[in-house]
Amino acid sequence: QVQLVESGGGLVQAGGSLSVSCTVSGTIFSINAMGWYRQAPGKQRELVASITRGGSTNYADSVKGRFTISRGNAKNTVYLQMNSLKPEDTAVYYCNAEGILTVDGWDGMDYWGKGTLVTVSS
Repeated sequence: QVQLVESGGGLVQAGGSLSVSCTVSGTIFSINAMGWYRQAPGKQRELVASITRGGSTNYADSVKGRFTISRGNAKNTVYLQMNSLKPEDTAVYYCNAEGILTVDGWDGMDYWGKGTLVTVSS
């Protein structure tokens, strides 16, 4: 069974830095793409950043130049380094894994973590 577990997050002042990480557990051989989404109160969930298994990255315009997404050497972990944080970055951050390679092949499914809260105070 595939599970995504996020860690990190918390409270930080505006201008500060924070990092979150996500580890995918289960009997997996590869993950097609991983990413971070966020959902602020009263708003829809939005993509923050994503990274493919080839290393290609994609960022929301609002975080370009401030956030960096990366994958661990084991390829089942993804990190999001957040710098120059702003109050508008406050949200629950969700880890996403898209497409898992198991003994049965690629499943083409989306998996989500439970989310971790990031709060940026002004």
